[in-house]
Amino acid sequence: MNYYENALLGADAYRKKDKPVMLAIESSCDETAASIVRGGREVLSMSVFTQIPIHRKYGGVVPELASRSHVEKVGSVVADALEQANLSIADVDAVAATYGPGLVGALLVGLSYAKGLAYAANKPFIGADHIAGHIAANYLSYPDLQPPFVCLVASGGHSHIILVEGYNSFKLLGCTRDDAAGEAFDKCAKVMGLPYPGGPVIDKLAKEGDPHAFRFAKPRIEGFDYSFSGLKTSFLYTLRDEMAEDPNFIEKNKADLCASLQTTIVEILLDKLVKASKEYGIRDIAIAGGVSANSGLRNGITEEGRKRGWRTFLPEFKFTTDNAAMIALAGYYRYMNGNIATLDIAPVARLEELELTVAPTAEQ
Repeated sequence: MNYYENALLGADAYRKKDKPVMLAIESSCDETAASIVRGGREVLSMSVFTQIPIHRKYGGVVPELASRSHVEKVGSVVADALEQANLSIADVDAVAATYGPGLVGALLVGLSYAKGLAYAANKPFIGADHIAGHIAANYLSYPDLQPPFVCLVASGGHSHIILVEGYNSFKLLGCTRDDAAGEAFDKCAKVMGLPYPGGPVIDKLAKEGDPHAFRFAKPRIEGFDYSFSGLKTSFLYTLRDEMAEDPNFIEKNKADLCASLQTTIVEILLDKLVKASKEYGIRDIAIAGGVSANSGLRNGITEEGRKRGWRTFLPEFKFTTDNAAMIALAGYYRYMNGNIATLDIAPVARLEELELTVAPTAEQ
């Protein structure tokens, strides 16, 4: 009997357990993470090594450096997660890892390590979708949350509106046509001379500024898709024109610029979210991803919820950025559904190659 046949038999037995234990690895970008979750809700451990200090001097993630760091850290991060949980690999029922979307080289490290671990320990292996992981982070913060609901996934690499029809069933309603919301924060921060990552810095400075001091371009796109390239250009041209008159313009207006930029991004994100809620008649609304930690977005969706009678779900801050607990939960639902991966599963860079159903547009 080969590994896969053994894994299927093991998975069938483990699914009958009351609370199976999942070890998960996340390495899609610049965090090397491992976590152990029991029964799809109880987080026994979380270990994360962040690469922010490595990439800060470059003003963004350098894929080659990210992959090298994952190679150096993945073993110790997994060992730390097991130690925190006071478990050995023998106590784990299955192993999961992110297989996409993300940086292919970075994904390959975590995926390969997880497959090797699963094979050596004769455990079922599950390939988990990074976007499904972000969505699943809400289940960790809200154990009673159940589909259907609409989720905005916003981060440095993603800006999607997804109809969550079931724990393993997702319909992509809209996504960015160019840049992500988190990237807009980071790139605009960079041109102001703010440190990387720029999103949290802008969020902090925005609290001291006037959100209506400056107006920046908003895209006009039909449907639920986003675009942030025009906003970035508008922001850059504003700085260029104003600095031609006053070289100290940024320093004098930094808080107002941050507040106005943040307000514009949040308005763009919420406008489509409101539209999706109305179109599909769903009032359970969640957010996820790194940008879901932004105070402007959290306050904005809470206020929209009050006005529109939504139930809003905002994940705990520790679950907003990339982590392996969310991957453990995404893997858990695939595992319980019998979706055991073969060891030839390969990393996937783009969302379009994953198992999301794209909602038809009006033209279709």
